[in-house]
Amino acid sequence: MSDPITTADIQLIQRIIPHRYPFLLVDKVVDIDGTASAVGIKNVTMNEPHFQGHFPGTPIMPGVTIIEAMAQTAAVMVGTTMGLMDKNMLIYFMGIDGCKFRRKVVPGDVLEMRVETTRGKPGGKVWKFKGVATVDGEMAAEGEFTAMMDLQG
Repeated sequence: MSDPITTADIQLIQRIIPHRYPFLLVDKVVDIDGTASAVGIKNVTMNEPHFQGHFPGTPIMPGVTIIEAMAQTAAVMVGTTMGLMDKNMLIYFMGIDGCKFRRKVVPGDVLEMRVETTRGKPGGKVWKFKGVATVDGEMAAEGEFTAMMDLQG
């Protein structure tokens, strides 16, 4: 039996989730603890397309993309632990609850997303997670989200 994977670089992330530019919103996932918890890292850069319109002259990462980045972190955590590399998995939001935004996220920030599973088990399709996103230790966003993980064929 091989050692569990505790870190996913961008190449492994792309083998697990289908997202690609401009909607791949996590650069690395570290501290993967089975399906219990993980930490996603997103390096926020000015060349991301949403900054053209959100907002001209005052670039701020949209809150919905922060929540999406947390969800992608959770999907990588589950996919890595369950060996879903190259399995053509799609992930759908089923619910987003209790989201709060506390700090602007701007180009140059490193967004750290801590996610933990609150419901779900290997083999199950529906999972619920709690996430907190921080920049330099300061909370930027938090929320809970439910997703369905669907293996295609």
